[in-house]
Amino acid sequence: MNYWLVKSEPDAYSWDDFVKQGKAVWDGVRNYQARNNLAAMRLNDQVLFYHSVAGKQVVGLARVSRESYPDPTIPEDPRWVVVELEPVAALPKPVTLQQIKTEPLLQNIPLIRHSRLSVVPISTNEFECILALGHA
Repeated sequence: MNYWLVKSEPDAYSWDDFVKQGKAVWDGVRNYQARNNLAAMRLNDQVLFYHSVAGKQVVGLARVSRESYPDPTIPEDPRWVVVELEPVAALPKPVTLQQIKTEPLLQNIPLIRHSRLSVVPISTNEFECILALGHA
């Protein structure tokens, strides 16, 4: 199993929007590295949902419910892909970017090192650490 972190601006698409919808086609990614990360996602991989810009915190856990396929919003350009995600659970306590930056186990997390990417892989240890912080 792989672990991922996806970002969304809560004013555009929040965790609450995601939960109400029940699943989401994760589209609109137009960065090649983030696209490659989407393409690497596998069914049932675990995904942390991060509110970027406003809030700057991990707020929930999702899973990959459909692996990558061509982005239907731009059928004329097969370079771009989407995945489908389903919400699993909100974190009891959001994990802030500040907490992540001060946690020794998270010093190399791609959220910090590649802060502009909207889809990043994370290690098992990073995933488990964030979940533990979210349940503390």
